[in-house]
This record gives sequence, C-alpha cells and structure tokens, in this order.
Amino acid sequence: MQKAETRIPSLLAARSFRRLLETRLLAQFGDGVFQAALAGTVLFNPQRAADPVAVAAGFAILLLPYSMVGPFAGVWLDRWSRRQVLVRANLLRAALVAVVAALVLAGLGGTLFYIAGLAVFSVNRFILAALSAALPHTTDREVLVSANALSTTSGAVATVIGGGAGLLLSQLAGSGDPGYAALTLAAAIPYLGSAAAASGFGRPELGPDQVARAARLSAGEIARGMVAGARHAWARPPAAAALLAIGLHRVCFGLLTLMTLLLYRNGVHTWGVMFPAGLTGLSEVLGAGAVGTLLAAVVTPPAVRRLGKPRVITLSLIGGAVSQVGLGLPFLPPTLVAAGFALGFVTQAIKICVDTTLQETVADDYRGRVFSVYDTLYNVTFVGAVVLAAFVLPATGVSSPMLLTVGAVYLLAAAGYARTSRRY
Repeated sequence: MQKAETRIPSLLAARSFRRLLETRLLAQFGDGVFQAALAGTVLFNPQRAADPVAVAAGFAILLLPYSMVGPFAGVWLDRWSRRQVLVRANLLRAALVAVVAALVLAGLGGTLFYIAGLAVFSVNRFILAALSAALPHTTDREVLVSANALSTTSGAVATVIGGGAGLLLSQLAGSGDPGYAALTLAAAIPYLGSAAAASGFGRPELGPDQVARAARLSAGEIARGMVAGARHAWARPPAAAALLAIGLHRVCFGLLTLMTLLLYRNGVHTWGVMFPAGLTGLSEVLGAGAVGTLLAAVVTPPAVRRLGKPRVITLSLIGGAVSQVGLGLPFLPPTLVAAGFALGFVTQAIKICVDTTLQETVADDYRGRVFSVYDTLYNVTFVGAVVLAAFVLPATGVSSPMLLTVGAVYLLAAAGYARTSRRY
C-alpha cells in the first residue's frame, strides 16, 4: 500500500465518500445534541431526579427493546436501497425528536417519554448500521482502514461537539423543562441536513449489490435471514473474533460510563480552577475522550499497516486495562480526565479495526444483517453492564473493586482475542 493512498486528502477526493461523510457528520452531530438534551432532562434537570437504578433503567428501556428487535432491520438493509434508508430514516427521526420535545415541554416522563426516546434511538442505530454497510461502496478496499478511521472517528467527534453545543445551548435556554424541550427540538435541524446530504446519492449507489425484489417478507423469513447473517459472521473467524473483542470492550465501557456519571454527580469535588465537578466537569471528560478519539484516527491506520489489525486490537485491550485502572483509582478529576482521554483512544482504535474487519470479511449481501447483529451486541453488552453497575456501585461512584473488575475483563478480552486471532 502506498503511503499517499492513506492520506485524508486522497480519501476526500472521492465525491461519494465526501457525501457519505457529510451525511454521517450531520447525523451524529444531531445525536450529540439529542443526547445532551436527554442527559440534562434526566440527570441534571432540577425539576426531575434519578437515582443510579433509575438511570440504568432508562438506558435499558431506551436500548434493549431495539436490541431485541433491531437485528431484523438488517434483513431490510440487504434488500432496500441504503440511500433511501438514510434519507427516510433521518426524516422520520426529525419528526420523532419533535414528539420527544413536546413531551419534555409538557413535563411528562415515565413510560411515554421513554417510548418516544426509544423510537429515536431505534432509528439512530438503523442509520449507523446503514452508514457502515454503505462505506465500502464509496472507497477502494486498499484504503478501507483509513476510510473507517476518518469516518467513524469524525462521526464520534461530531457527536461530542454536538453534545458540547447542546450544553452551551442549555445555558442559554435554561435548565428547566422548557429549556430542555427547546434543546431537544434543535436536534431535528442536523437530522434534516443529513437527509438532504444523503439524497444526493443515486438509489443503487450505496448497495446492496443484489437487491431482492420481493414485496413482503414473513416474520419467519426475516428470522431465517438474521440467522443466516449471524452464521455468515460466525463462519469467518476474523469476524467472530472481532465481535468478541468489541463486545467485551463494551462491557467495560458500560461499567465505566455509570461510574463516571455518578462520580461527577456525587463523588468528586472541584479540583482547582481547571477541573470542576458536576456537568461542566463531565463535559471535560467527554472532551478529553474526543481528543483521544482523534489521536486514534491518526495513529491506528499506520499501526495497522505495521502490526496488523489483530495486534492493534490486542494491544488496545491491554491498554484499556492499564489506563483505566492506573488513572481511575485515585478518583480525582485530573486523573479521570486523563482516563477519559485514554478510553477515547482505546475505543476508537478497536472500533476502526473491528469495522474494517467486518467490511473486509463479510459479503455485501450479508453486510446489513451482520452490522445489525454487531449493533445489537454493541447495545446489549453496554446496557447489561450499566444495569449491573447500578446495583453494585455506591451513590458516589467510588469503587476500587469495580475498576479492578474492568481491568480484569480487558485483560481476559485481550487474551481471548489474541488466542482466537492466531487461527487465521
């Protein structure tokens, strides 16, 4: 591979790649705004209150139902024009966000609020799976690692920037229900922009290559299609090993997520001028994670060329163990920010390698189903870990045993992945 081939300018020279990247950035910026609105509404809104179990229940209600049903959408990603999916799903999501905003404004919570949020998250995961399945249609196989590094990393950073913009808007709009309702509604604007960007593709341009024309599928046919997608991935050791690695990483990520939320809500105090507690301090951790994500985008492609994806994934998992235990145990704002930076780097390095592995080893006609299985694994492991943490962590979030557990899971994941990857 020529060094010049992996440079960002050469990727951006492809018009279709630029358009797909624009679609992703607008969509994930909107995700950041919407997530900031939800976090503010549930965690930091003085008109509402939530304990750790309630927060975990919220994650479960928003993510688990989709995770059980969402894989069936993968069958449609391999049958419908992915361009149409991106356009229509973004339009639908903008409409659903308006519904959530109305519920927040009315001061409604409970089941109805979570169902509306669930609908937005369901469409969101569908869109991300479609973006990943479509990416190989916009660039050459030889630069797929760099394409993933640029697209997924910039998308993750766009989410963080959207969250930061949401935090700034919340300061202007106020911290009550009307302010968070306005912030929620603002997320619809980038979603509409994402739909407009995706509309620039031709219908067949993003695949699938061979579209089945049956007008309707039975539930049994959909289920058999999903099983076929799972078997397709399982029969390819690189894909199976990659899914194992990302699943265990997400367990650690879920444990660390709730711990960090509780720490900045109840467990840490302002450290000098530069390291505040509360929502502002939490935003510093997220910002540090974004910087780590950007660095991973720069470092991972040359590391893969030099070491190969299996070694990069193994080293990243080991790095997760060392960084989160070493930096987390003091439970001080400066080290927590550093741990956020390290977690952002590890997360993105693993994701770049896993996405590329699946895109390289999975046939295009199965790609939508496999990425939906991947998406489900991504959600279920995360939510399961958050729920577990809710019943184990103290209200302050300070727990050395939990951090040591995170380190152990990372090391077990590294050992298991390294052993599996030697077989291919």
